[in-house]
Amino acid sequence: MTALLTVEDLTKRFRTRHGTVKAVDGVSFEVERGETVALVGESGCGKTTVALSLLRLIDADGGRVLFEGADLASAGAQAWRQRLSIVFQNPYSSLDPRMRIREIVGEPLVTAYGLSGKALSERVVRHMSEVGLGPEHLKRFPHEFSGGQRQRIAIARAIALEPKLLILDEPTAALDVSVQAQVLNLLQDLQKRLGLSYLFISHNLATVESVADKVLIMYLGRVVERGPVADVFASPRHPYTQALLDSVPSIDPSHRGRLRPVMGELPSTLNPPAGCAFAPRCARSGGECRFSPPPLTADGVDRAHACLHPLG
Repeated sequence: MTALLTVEDLTKRFRTRHGTVKAVDGVSFEVERGETVALVGESGCGKTTVALSLLRLIDADGGRVLFEGADLASAGAQAWRQRLSIVFQNPYSSLDPRMRIREIVGEPLVTAYGLSGKALSERVVRHMSEVGLGPEHLKRFPHEFSGGQRQRIAIARAIALEPKLLILDEPTAALDVSVQAQVLNLLQDLQKRLGLSYLFISHNLATVESVADKVLIMYLGRVVERGPVADVFASPRHPYTQALLDSVPSIDPSHRGRLRPVMGELPSTLNPPAGCAFAPRCARSGGECRFSPPPLTADGVDRAHACLHPLG
């Protein structure tokens, strides 16, 4: 069966006065129907650039994006955004403070379908209900809501055009811990009820482990490991994946001595290493690691890693 979303060799460069930054370098992956795929990595690794490129909010420099087997390059922007939508990280900045909630949630429906009057009001009320908010909120402004409520409103806006795939760009990072769980539960409930697929972007490995089916580990614009979440987290092959797992705090007393930050500094994106980008920070690297980037190599069913000296 054809995957819902197929990304092939996605590349994006940014030209600056200091030189060219290759923010995304040949990223490929698939998202199946009803599946959650997580993109994980440190800040600046290219996660959000992938998301913005998929939505055509920025133009990719290379690669292909297929949706249900059809190349989205030939689709208009409106048709594209009816299939994919996004929930941004910060609900305090992603909602227009001058618009009432009924206008925020209704705007995609007006733009895409030209809805108005009763038909528009019924759709807005329905989508607000799907995220647990009633019609009494429609005349209010964003500043009258808590962070968790604002993110629910952002989710209602994102599902207004009934997309098949939602891109979630760190959707709980700006929220209190107690509210994060509520939003994650809502997203999982919506996925079951509406049959949604998610591309979940995060640096929080604990969250990824609880919500995702598959994970892609990104480092300096490239995917360095991918596979089912349970397999990758239980038996990482790339040293960077292991370093990320070692940096996660645990309440388990037996893990107290295992907490270690990722050593070294992220290389400059303007002048990346010639070989493996992680080599300067890797205790396993050899001379050959510094000459050419290792390819992403298949490692069993649904798993791959880009390392010349893998773990295990």
